[in-house]
Amino acid sequence: MRFWPGFELQVALRFLREGRMQTLLIIVGVAAGVAVVAYISALINGLQSNTLAKTLGAQAHITLRAPDDVVTPAALHAPGETVATDIQPRAQRLRAVANWQALVPLLEAFPDVAAVSPMVSGAGLALRGEATQSIVLMGVELDRYDRIVGLRSKVVAGTASLGPGEAIIGRELAADLGVRVGDRFTVRTGTVGDPLRVTALVDLGVKDLNRRTVIVPLRAAQSLLALPGGATHLELSVRDVWGAQALAGQLRQQYPARVESWQETNAQLVSALHAQSVSTTIIRAVVMVVVVLGIASVLVVSVVQKSREIGILRAMGATRGQVQRVFLLQGAVVGAVGSALGVALAVALVWAFTTFVRGADGQPLFSITLPPATALRVALLATACGVLAALAPARRAAGMDPAQAIRI
Repeated sequence: MRFWPGFELQVALRFLREGRMQTLLIIVGVAAGVAVVAYISALINGLQSNTLAKTLGAQAHITLRAPDDVVTPAALHAPGETVATDIQPRAQRLRAVANWQALVPLLEAFPDVAAVSPMVSGAGLALRGEATQSIVLMGVELDRYDRIVGLRSKVVAGTASLGPGEAIIGRELAADLGVRVGDRFTVRTGTVGDPLRVTALVDLGVKDLNRRTVIVPLRAAQSLLALPGGATHLELSVRDVWGAQALAGQLRQQYPARVESWQETNAQLVSALHAQSVSTTIIRAVVMVVVVLGIASVLVVSVVQKSREIGILRAMGATRGQVQRVFLLQGAVVGAVGSALGVALAVALVWAFTTFVRGADGQPLFSITLPPATALRVALLATACGVLAALAPARRAAGMDPAQAIRI
């Protein structure tokens, strides 16, 4: 009896076998709890990853713009002097980021920055025959911009290229103008117009963006928008999307520019994602509490049922510590077996979701996976909960008087 855990484990397994129905029910309960926690974790992570991918698929993580034009305030007047003033906000115009060519390598030197892309963006009209559509004209360097939003991966027709006189447009805009790859249309900004040939159609993930996006070479946009040599935006991609806001604050302190992170641009989305995470955490906590209470209730009953056996073990020389470890091992075994079954059930649920749940277009809603690290973390948590649940029954069993327990 002095060798641990051989003696305690044998007794724990025997107690579990003798109460087969109770053991089976609590293992099923643990498995269900683990499956719910693991599946919901995979589902929420997949949903959030899909939402972020769609949201950030057509925008930069950080955008740096020229500061707004402001009206110079009136001169200060003496105390007690009444001056009638009316300061009207100034109409904003397209402005280039000051010294953007020198700023690009400085931004690229930040360790958290993955890519930097200059852009000229402004409003215009797309014309073809009798069709007229308002557009957002975006002038970019294709290779740099592709590292920001993965533009080439969004091509649905043609081949992405931006030579002189070429353009990439959204597929909804192409349908509105009645153009295909290789066709020509005209872009007009003010009194300036330029014929462009369509090289590719893209799907940016949002129909409104597809309906108004025209991407042209950087120099062509500078000419059309009367901003020679300028860039209205510097778009940044960062290695950790959740670190964008902190980096934006750092850039705001270092450079005289208007800097916005994707979290600030999509404040409502960030709030929704945070609410999802909090809800998931609450569900996990509630499920784990139910698992703990289930295991504890079964082991409390087991202590009452096994009082005579516990008294005999104590009379034969088993120490309080050994009796306590018997019930702790019961909790650990129930938690471990239930966790293994629960992870297997969660994997089956993930497979069923990705296989059978489809959207209106017949495609999967979004992809979800159960990472091994998440499965292991949930399993270890459930096993720890099993040991925790067994703590009170184990202490009660260890504190029983052998003579009184044998009389029961």
